[in-house]
Formats: sequence, structure tokens, C-alpha cells
Amino acid sequence: MNTCWNRIRHVLAAFVLLSLAGCDWALFNSKGAVGIAQRDLIIVCIGLMLFVVVPAIVLSFAFAWHFRASNKRARYTPDWSHSTRIEAVVWGVPLIIIAILSVIVWRSTHELDPYKPLDIAGKPLHVEVIATDWKWVFVYPDLGIATINQLHFPVGRQLVFDITSNSTMNTFFIPQLGGQVYAMAGMRTKLHLVANEAGEFRGLSGNYSGHGFSKMQFTATATSDADFERWVNQVRSGPVHLGFEAFQRIAKPTQGHAVVHFSQVEPGLFKKVIDQFTGVGENANPQAAMHVQPSETSKE
Repeated sequence: MNTCWNRIRHVLAAFVLLSLAGCDWALFNSKGAVGIAQRDLIIVCIGLMLFVVVPAIVLSFAFAWHFRASNKRARYTPDWSHSTRIEAVVWGVPLIIIAILSVIVWRSTHELDPYKPLDIAGKPLHVEVIATDWKWVFVYPDLGIATINQLHFPVGRQLVFDITSNSTMNTFFIPQLGGQVYAMAGMRTKLHLVANEAGEFRGLSGNYSGHGFSKMQFTATATSDADFERWVNQVRSGPVHLGFEAFQRIAKPTQGHAVVHFSQVEPGLFKKVIDQFTGVGENANPQAAMHVQPSETSKE
């Protein structure tokens, strides 16, 4: 009997390991204040829900074992229909947990509002994010530079992202730093993040947007202030400029696009991309604007 049970345990363990082989634990390896807060929220919520799930699973096996046909000590009560104590536990415990979760989610929703600036001293770094098919364009308006599929920033400095899309809906997501905010045509969404330590972090879109979706990724690199300044100077030394017409050519669908640096950026490029879909501005596209509902205007 023991040998059989050991074999079953080994099979179950192997199955669990195989099922987790493709899991990405980036959400639980957070490297930023926002990501850590979101990780802790996930763990707390899962832990509270397990107070109901684990006992229910254990009792389902315990009841089957206790009331098996060979157990002569189990009482047979076919007319039993009610127990106040059982009802109190079955309904009371979940209600208490739901109440606790409601308070936690209410507080965390306001504390982790992506539009809410972080309580970090110093001037934030402003980055404008444009999702295209299928690549990311990052514009640093205060520095006058831009990149494709590459994001650099200093450790410990607040990042303020303005996010939009030049085509279909995507989500801007750096799992180890937190967030995941929609990028939508004709709209401006916001996100505030910070990296607590240096490193390279995977960025991606969490919203399916076509054939090139799986390769719509970028590298977010957190460096020291000195290394960031060197990187900025390197980008500025390049010969390629990014204007609205050049952006329209870049925005055409491609897959696995290489990293590109732009030493100069046309002022107001981000707003011109939004204006295509809102029916305003010199670059407005009336046909594109027809696909944006009146309530979906950009947040200025």
C-alpha cells in the first residue's frame, strides 16, 4: 500500500512540475516600488482566499474517507437536513473574508492608481509611449530624443509615462516594475513607475493585437545617473531624426523590429499621433476619427 501511495505522489509531483515549467514568475520578482506593492497585494488576496479553498479541498477528501462504506463508526443519518453551526461557518467565514478583501482592494485601488504621482523626491523623467504594429516608440520630450523598442532610465527616479496607440489597442507592461495600462488610439493614458535597482527588465504588450503581437517586446534598462547621461549623449550623436512623416513610415506593420535611436524628435509628435483619431489638428485623419467614439477623446 505504501509503495503504491509513493508512486502516486511521485506522479503528481512530476505533473505539477511539468505544468509550472512554462510559468513566468516576473510578477513575484518585482524590482520597483509599484511592482512590490502589487506583488504583496496579490499574495495577500490569494492567502485570504485560501482560507476558504484549502479547508474545502481538505474536507472533501476527509468526508469521503470518514463516510466510506467500510467505516462502521460513521453515523448514518439519511434524514439530516440542517445544522446552524455549519451554516454559520459556511456563510460567515466567506463573508468576513469578502469584507476584508473589499477594504484591501478599495485602499490599494486608490494607492496604486496609475495616474497618481509617486511620493519620490526629484524631477521625474517624462516618457511618451506610442504603440504601433508591432513595436514600441519611446519619445523623451524633455531630452529631444526617441527610440524604438528600447527604454532607458535612471534607478530611483520617478517615471511618468504618457501612453497612446497609433493603431489597435495594446497594453504597456513591464511586469517587474508594475503597471499594465492600455494604449488606445485617440486617447492618452498615464502610468507612474520607479525602479529600485539597476537591471534589464522585459517589457511587452499584454493585449493581443495581431500576427506580430508575440514579438512586440522591448528592453527596459535601469542604470545609474551617469550611465543614463552617457546613453542620452550616445543617442544624440546619431544622424537619424524623427518627424511625423518618418513616424508614419515607421508605424507600418513590422515584426521583430530592431532597436533604433533618434537624435532629434519633432516637437509635439505625441499629440499629433493622438490628433489623427480625434478629428482635430492639422494631421487629423477623418477616416480614423470615425472609429473613435466621442467619449474616447484624449485626456489632455
